[in-house]
Amino acid sequence: MSYLDLPFDTDTMLAGLKPWIECESPTYDAAAVDRMMDLAAYDLAAVGAEIERIPGRMGFGGSLRARLPHKDFGKPGILVSGHLDTVHPIGTLEKNPWRVEDGRCYGPGIQDMKGGNFVTVEVLRQLALAGIETPLPITVLFTPDEEVGTPSTRELIEMEARKNKYVLVPEPAHHDGSAVTGRFAIARFNVRTYGRPSHAGWALKDGRSAIAAMARKILEIEAMTTEDCTFSVGVIHAGQWVNCVSSSCEAQVLSMAKRQHDLDEGVKRMLALNGEENDVVIEVTRGVTRPVWEPDEGTLAVYETARGIAGELGFDLTHCSAGGGSDGNFTGALGIPTLDSIGVRGAGLHTLNEHIEVDSLVERARLIAGLFLKLK
Repeated sequence: MSYLDLPFDTDTMLAGLKPWIECESPTYDAAAVDRMMDLAAYDLAAVGAEIERIPGRMGFGGSLRARLPHKDFGKPGILVSGHLDTVHPIGTLEKNPWRVEDGRCYGPGIQDMKGGNFVTVEVLRQLALAGIETPLPITVLFTPDEEVGTPSTRELIEMEARKNKYVLVPEPAHHDGSAVTGRFAIARFNVRTYGRPSHAGWALKDGRSAIAAMARKILEIEAMTTEDCTFSVGVIHAGQWVNCVSSSCEAQVLSMAKRQHDLDEGVKRMLALNGEENDVVIEVTRGVTRPVWEPDEGTLAVYETARGIAGELGFDLTHCSAGGGSDGNFTGALGIPTLDSIGVRGAGLHTLNEHIEVDSLVERARLIAGLFLKLK
C-alpha cells in the first residue's frame, strides 16, 4: 500500500480534530496548554509512540516528545516540530465556535497550527494500521510557546533537530497554498516609559504622562518601517485611574526583516531610543529573536520531493520565503533541511474568523505521508 491508498477519511479526521480545537490553549495559560498536551499525548500513545513529557519552565506549559517504533530507533530521522499554544484567550471558543460551514471548519487555533499537527498524528495512525514502516524513524515534538517567540523551548527544538536528518513543520500553508522554505528574521522589544505622577484634575501640569510619551514614541517607532524592515506595536499596558497622570507605560514591539543585516540595523535603531525626553525616561530592551532562515540545497531538495508528491496528488506545490516567524527559523538557520507550512490550507489565523478548508485535511495528510515514506 502506498500513501496514495491510505484510507484517510474527512469525517473521521474532523471528529478527531474537534476535541483539540475545543481544548483552548493560550500560551500564557500553562495549565490550559498542558491539558492540550494531554490530548495529543493520548492520541500519539494510541498510535504506539513512546511518550515523554518534558516539564515547562519560565512559567510556560510543558512539551511533548513522541518517538515512533522503528528498527533504527534512536538514529537520525525525521523531526516533526509543532506548537500547541495559540494566541486566543480562554473564551474565544464562544466567539468562534467549532462548526463546519460551506467547506470550512472554524475554531480558535485550527489553522495555526492544531490542524496541521492533528493531520500529522492521523498520518502516523494510518501508517501504523497499515503496518507500514517509514524508511527513517520519526520523532514528534510539540512545544508550548511558539506564539510568543519560543523563549522557553528554543534550545530543546534545536537540540532535537540536530539529532535528525530532516525537519517538517506542519504550520498552515501559505496563503497561496505554498510551502515555506525560508523565513524572515524577527526581533521583539519591550519599551517602557517612566513619567511623573500627579492628580489629573488639580495638578495636571505637575505630571509627566508616561502614556502620552509612549503614544508619541509609538508613532516614531512605526514610522521607521521600510520595505526591508518593519516595526509594529501590538501590546500596550498602562494606567489604573483616570484621575491620575500615568507614571509608567509598557509596550511590545515586533520587528521583521528580510535579511539579517536589515534586522541588525533595526535593532540598533530601536536600542538608540533609550534615553529621556521632557522628564520622561524611555527604556528599550531586546526580547527574543528569530534568525533569518535562507533556503539551502538540503531544504530545496526536500521541497522538490514534496513537489513531486503533490504532483502525484494532482496539485502544484510552490514554495516561498515568508514573513511571520516559526520554529522553522531555528532549524533552517542551523542548516538542517527544513520544510515549513505543509499543514492545512485556511485563512484568518490569529483572528475570530480563523478556519481551515476541509478538503485540505486529506490533501495534506497524503502530502505528509508521502514525505514520511520518501525521505531517506
